[in-house]
Amino acid sequence: MPRPRRPRHASPALGTDGAGRAVTLKVELKILDPRLLTWGFPHHGSSLAAGLDLHACIDAPTLLRPQAPAVLIPAGIAFRIGDPDWCALVLPRSGLGHRDGLVLGNAVGLIDADYEGTCLISAWNRNPPRPESGQSGNDGEGIRINPGDRIAQLVFTRTARPDFTIVSEFSEAGARQAGGFGSSGIATACPDPVARRKS
Repeated sequence: MPRPRRPRHASPALGTDGAGRAVTLKVELKILDPRLLTWGFPHHGSSLAAGLDLHACIDAPTLLRPQAPAVLIPAGIAFRIGDPDWCALVLPRSGLGHRDGLVLGNAVGLIDADYEGTCLISAWNRNPPRPESGQSGNDGEGIRINPGDRIAQLVFTRTARPDFTIVSEFSEAGARQAGGFGSSGIATACPDPVARRKS
């Protein structure tokens, strides 16, 4: 029997609680830059995309030169999550980061549930300068960001505040213990992947 489709106007469920009930996150949102409404905000890249596109709400094009200090670019919104079980993450867009070198100066931006200020994007050009010209980027000088460009994405995710218990020794000892920083090696876990596929 086919599963019924959810109406397109329905709010998406973001998970279930312990009783199996659907949980939807309610977030209060302020539109600080009215241009966002003409740029299609809020917008996800696809029907199942996790990230909400963030636009560069700037008045004029901005050039990010290779390895120059990161620039804070307003996203034109403010929001309050208000639920300590949730937070938001500002992430690079995969294509811009991999292809063009546009990443975040703080790697990942964490927005706490009680933050109510403007959402800012720390934009950074990770590309090295070209040896022949001392410059790099997608236009020969750097990465040019135009007003309205979708330069990052916003993801909402659950978080947890643990109830710490101070101990002198752990109650259980695993096989790994303090091993880290490459202690498990880099070779494939299957020594003979061809044999594993045939088995």
